Amino acid sequence: MAAEAVVTVRLVRSFQHRNFKPVVLRGVRLDQTVQDFMQLVRDDIATRAELPPPFRRYAYDTMKIIHQAHGAKTNELVMSLEDDEKLILRDGRTLRAAGVANETELAFFRNQDYGSFKANPTTVW
Repeated sequence: MAAEAVVTVRLVRSFQHRNFKPVVLRGVRLDQTVQDFMQLVRDDIATRAELPPPFRRYAYDTMKIIHQAHGAKTNELVMSLEDDEKLILRDGRTLRAAGVANETELAFFRNQDYGSFKANPTTVW
């Protein structure tokens, strides 16, 4: 298995407004912990000039697998609201153990926002 992967992280600012930006990370070590990877992403996006400031400074705290290479995609525009137990990355695990592989797409969001949206999944457009 490859030790490094290309991972797309979808930065979700608002579920209701479908406000998100994808960021592609290359050379991601799959043996690092979920916490280390989340910090790496926070550090990376803080320095990306192409991202608007609200995306760079947001308090992201949770990651969930959206899509894996050669797998089925969800019809949801932002991300699926199902299979949280299986798809949300848990602290203390490596990315590989959490199910992340090359070309995996992850959502990075605030858990409180996700809980609110899941309780009332309405979009504003």
